[in-house]
Amino acid sequence: MPLTKSWIASANDPKCDFPLNNLPYGVFSTDDRDARCGVAIGDQVLDLASLEAAELMTLSDEPVFDLPFWNDVMELGPDAWQALRERLTALLVEGASEQALVSPHLVPLVDVQLHMPLVVSEYTDFYAGRHHATNVGTMFRGAENALPPNWLHIPIGYNGRASTVVVSGTDIRRPMGQTKAPDADMPVFGPCKRLDIELEMGAIVGASTEMGQRVTVAEADKMIFGYVLLNDWSARDIQAWEYQPLGPFQAKAFATSISPWIVTAAALAPFRTSTPTREKELLPYLQEPSPMLFDIDLSVLIEPENGTEEVIARTNYNEMYYSAAQQLAHHASSGCAMNAGDLLGSGTISGPEKGQRGSMLELSWGGKEPLTLQDGQSRSFIEDGDTLTLSGHAQGDGYRVGFGRCIGKILPATETP
Repeated sequence: MPLTKSWIASANDPKCDFPLNNLPYGVFSTDDRDARCGVAIGDQVLDLASLEAAELMTLSDEPVFDLPFWNDVMELGPDAWQALRERLTALLVEGASEQALVSPHLVPLVDVQLHMPLVVSEYTDFYAGRHHATNVGTMFRGAENALPPNWLHIPIGYNGRASTVVVSGTDIRRPMGQTKAPDADMPVFGPCKRLDIELEMGAIVGASTEMGQRVTVAEADKMIFGYVLLNDWSARDIQAWEYQPLGPFQAKAFATSISPWIVTAAALAPFRTSTPTREKELLPYLQEPSPMLFDIDLSVLIEPENGTEEVIARTNYNEMYYSAAQQLAHHASSGCAMNAGDLLGSGTISGPEKGQRGSMLELSWGGKEPLTLQDGQSRSFIEDGDTLTLSGHAQGDGYRVGFGRCIGKILPATETP
């Protein structure tokens, strides 16, 4: 699919994250007005609240854009999502008849503050990347027992904390927690010493289900409103002590960062690709009727305090073993009610090569093989003052569909309550 040209010249730059083919949804504020819904186009934000007030955009009988979240739009359903995208394209396409009317509602991206694009109803994180699961399992259980017996049959997940999902640019405080050294009789309480990232994609559920209602994988795919970059910050030493037998708890609860722009499933449709060939056939309720993964290039960057930013890993979303649609179908398979605004973390996305590993745990192989940065510093895990950034885009014909950046800087722990 080629670039669809816009009358906004910056949107036609092949290296721009936000061409007309994209139209990602976010929430922004300006010095003179509170947070409301907007769409990124080139180096501008289209103010949908003011567009709605000017009666150039009507999606519902009630205003849905003069709000600091996209949840109300999600709840209007897939037909409304499609109508919105079609209307935006008509307003912004090269030669649009209403260009002069729309132009006053554009705000330069450099002049806005970005906010959380949704109210997260619930947050679930999965463990659905085979290379990551194999690497971690090999480190802790040996290569012969790397994957748990259920891993090839089911997308493993756990319920996280929606309360600490934050937007890109939010500083992350190093967590405190309980850890125990192998040769110690008692645990101690103190700052995390093995702080890590997890490179993930987040799928945003846009449609709700009733308690007891199951959905097919095809239905689940249509329920997904869009995708964000997601960094599931992890305290590896805290996790090692606490996770048995019920899984991650405080080691994952302290922060999860997401990128500020929701890239819609419609924008990613040209980049669909299949999940990998199955070693074990999946049960019928998890089988995909069509390609439901996406070809999205992903990078992890680190910038030490007063240092230079550099890439430490590159991989692709197509490395996942389970798609978001499969994860959502499995989530609802017990009758668990799903809500518009639910966030599903894909699990860490790693590739088969060392430079494609999506966590510091893997990149440093548990701290045994520290990374050497360009300035000579070494890293096994993240240090105070480090800024970690996730970036990603799907590459089209003369354009790309980008997500912006997912950024977090680590602040020292606060050791007193």
